[in-house]
Amino acid sequence: MLIRVVRMTFQEDKVEAFLEIFKSSRDKISAFPGCRSVELLQDYHLPHVYSTYSHWDSDEALNNYRKSELFGSVWKPTKALFAEPAQAFSFKPAIL
Repeated sequence: MLIRVVRMTFQEDKVEAFLEIFKSSRDKISAFPGCRSVELLQDYHLPHVYSTYSHWDSDEALNNYRKSELFGSVWKPTKALFAEPAQAFSFKPAIL
């Protein structure tokens, strides 16, 4: 399993536009082959900073999504709303 966190800082006046993009694409992303779930988190202290938290079957599944038409239709308009570049992190569950 791969856990992907993408932290995005938006122009403050563009947050509503982003939320509309996310609302209209969340179910499509969740239904993409290899995606187990996708959540949206808002920074506790910075209301214009959001992160997506998604679970993928594998790195290959995430990369297939990133190469898809769906990703292009979501990422391009989202990226246009940023105040600064996004930060993306990939994790796997730690075995203790």
